[in-house]
Amino acid sequence: MPEFWNGKQMTWSVLARVDGQAYSLFGVPDPGTGVEAASLEDAAYTSTHTTFTLSAGPAQFVLDFLSPIAPLDYLRQSLPFSYLTVSASGSEGASPDIQVYSDIDDSWAGLFGEYVSLSWTYATTQSDTHVFTLVPQGTPAYSEVDDMATWGTAVYSTRPHESNVTSRVGNSSVVRGDFAANGSLSGGWSWTPGGVVGYSHELGTVSSAKNVTFAVGLWRQNAINYLGQPRTAYFTSSCPDINCACIHALEDFHFADAEARTLDTNIVTTAANVGGGKYSDIVTLSARQAFGGVDITIPSDSLDTIDVMAFIKEISSDGNVNTIDVLLPIAPILYVMAPDYLRLLLEPVLRYLATGAWPHNYTIHDIGAHYPNATGHNNGTAEQMPVEECGDLLILAYMYQYATHDTSWGQKYHDLFQAYADYLVAHGLHPASQLSSDDGAGPAANQTSLAIKAAVALNAFGEMFGQANYSSIGKSFATTLFRNASGTDPDKTHFTLIQGQASSWSMHYNLYLDVLLNLSTFPSAAYAMQTEYYQSVRSAAGVALDSRTNWGKTDWMMFSAATAMAAGVGNEGARDMFIDDVHAFMTNGMNAVPFSDRYIVYSNASDVQGAWSLYRARPVVGGHFALMALNGPGQIEVGGGETR
Repeated sequence: MPEFWNGKQMTWSVLARVDGQAYSLFGVPDPGTGVEAASLEDAAYTSTHTTFTLSAGPAQFVLDFLSPIAPLDYLRQSLPFSYLTVSASGSEGASPDIQVYSDIDDSWAGLFGEYVSLSWTYATTQSDTHVFTLVPQGTPAYSEVDDMATWGTAVYSTRPHESNVTSRVGNSSVVRGDFAANGSLSGGWSWTPGGVVGYSHELGTVSSAKNVTFAVGLWRQNAINYLGQPRTAYFTSSCPDINCACIHALEDFHFADAEARTLDTNIVTTAANVGGGKYSDIVTLSARQAFGGVDITIPSDSLDTIDVMAFIKEISSDGNVNTIDVLLPIAPILYVMAPDYLRLLLEPVLRYLATGAWPHNYTIHDIGAHYPNATGHNNGTAEQMPVEECGDLLILAYMYQYATHDTSWGQKYHDLFQAYADYLVAHGLHPASQLSSDDGAGPAANQTSLAIKAAVALNAFGEMFGQANYSSIGKSFATTLFRNASGTDPDKTHFTLIQGQASSWSMHYNLYLDVLLNLSTFPSAAYAMQTEYYQSVRSAAGVALDSRTNWGKTDWMMFSAATAMAAGVGNEGARDMFIDDVHAFMTNGMNAVPFSDRYIVYSNASDVQGAWSLYRARPVVGGHFALMALNGPGQIEVGGGETR
């Protein structure tokens, strides 16, 4: 059954009739009398496609689900649609008579069994495009129920392609029964709770493959509440209404599909060259999840396509908007595919901070308690991670400049960056008790990881603005931590979790940022020391976050795998260890959730080794691209479709 990322089941069903016999192909929990289940022959995924191959009598069907990734084409990337293409063909020389059916229900509008007044529309528009809409009534703007938007319009559309289209609205069993009995849809058009909107395509006699495509999505005219002003999705500059967007989406499908297939191939090839087949599997599964939560927006009043900002939800943890320490682990996929997104995601944060409404001298954790309300925290109350967020912000800003060579954007916010660098000078080497990015592990004072981040961030700030004194301070922090052993055990076998606690240890993923940006804050001997140590604390299913926990983070594992390949280190054994562990977790068959970035690496009384833990569907899996990012920015060709 199709599911929303949080596990709530959604209705999206596919049936077919073959020579008068009805078959359930997908998402039909109770197909009814006389409907047979098709046989699943194969399932596969790429970065943008998921496909199922099924047999049904003398016919074969391929269900191809496409979620385009097109970060360099803001229009295509911002269109709120995914596609289902059903390809039907005769098997073993047969030429059966085939009809294809699909429907959705109000779960796509955020309604999961609740009785809320709902309106629906149906229209046939330009190019014979058929458009169903489902709209909740009385739900406030920018509202969610169980993390799903309830202020939008669910849209399901299709158009004939060597087929005849019929449609119907009604009770799910009645509408599906109509199709199963007749191969087409007719009769009443009356929405009821538990109802569906459905399409039937009459394909006729089929020998070689015939395809029909559906587009499904959630239209939100106003996507983000940014500081009290609405921002709309970028696509509205070209497609100001739902019908226009559906027409464009279906006309664009073949171009989007071609671009997606080129991207799929490039990711597989590049990743395999960097880390082998298992690494390729990991990043291939991660790409859609990383980009899927990004809203690309423009102002609703002016539709100014120069004023582009991006927003992202801290999915599955607390729903915050543009969380700084979430942007950091996402960054490798952006660096590899579209470095400008670093600026697009940071811009709304910095624009808010520049107003002076945030009352602290360190940077903010996020710009909104719950997506899509990016309304800031003028009262100063937000999760407190001062060293973490100051360090992340400076590193991300320099990463953008390093990748794009654009110095003007950073200069615009120099004074803010300077203030946060000064905060790290005063508080970064021996941080007071506070949280790090891994807040689930709890606060602690003198965290070595935070001190490492402060050192790297100060060097990044110095390089960004040519202020060598800050780079010198960052490198002096590094000297204290490594050469003077403030942050290591006395024998210098590893960096500690807590300065002065020799037996403590942690996964020091912040070293990766030093490697990626060629800052040389720390010497290669520091990377080599830490990389070698991980193998000694590896548990049955992987390396834990630190000596306090029995769970690990897949994004930080990939950061550490990349650090293992730093110049002067080249520890392929450690790299492959991390890849093997993440791949084993990904494929162990225990976890029926979207890719979780946190899992149990060894069992205890309540936790089972190999099981996911707390988080799922988070965009931080973009961090799995850390190894690929070492080869430079913008390296993945995102092309093959139409250029606009």
